[in-house]
Amino acid sequence: MNKELELKFISDLEENQNIVHKVCRIYTNNKDAHNDLFQEISIQLWKAYPKFRGDSKFSTWMYRVGLNTAITIYRKSKRSIKTQDFDSVLHKIESVDYDDTEEEQLKLLYKAIYQLSDIDKALVLLYLEEKNYKEISEMMGISEVNARVKMNRVKTKLKNILNP
Repeated sequence: MNKELELKFISDLEENQNIVHKVCRIYTNNKDAHNDLFQEISIQLWKAYPKFRGDSKFSTWMYRVGLNTAITIYRKSKRSIKTQDFDSVLHKIESVDYDDTEEEQLKLLYKAIYQLSDIDKALVLLYLEEKNYKEISEMMGISEVNARVKMNRVKTKLKNILNP
């Protein structure tokens, strides 16, 4: 790869790295796993970058590569991942004189999201990022109608998890 392409990749990655962090957060539950996944997604982005044609926005392409990488890794290694259970960490968190209602709701939401399938997690991430169904369908490689149907099903699943 030439130096110009390398510099462009580094610039694009730095500018959009929050996308990768969001994907990592949805598929991991500790810092080490997050860092490992971030590194793996960055490697896959680097490998695929010369083939990026610009048919879609860079961020759309980045979501697609990131989500596909995360889903592939966690499907392959799901049985052997050693992570700390989210519940065991909760007792270590102390609230300091502020209303933590929103934070607690977010924790419950993420706990519910962890229970979803890999594809459903990706849909929720993109939905929470306020992507429209056209963008979601492009990033997920599905039709817009399919994205809407799947998202409605995921919302129902989350409601059932959060309000048993």
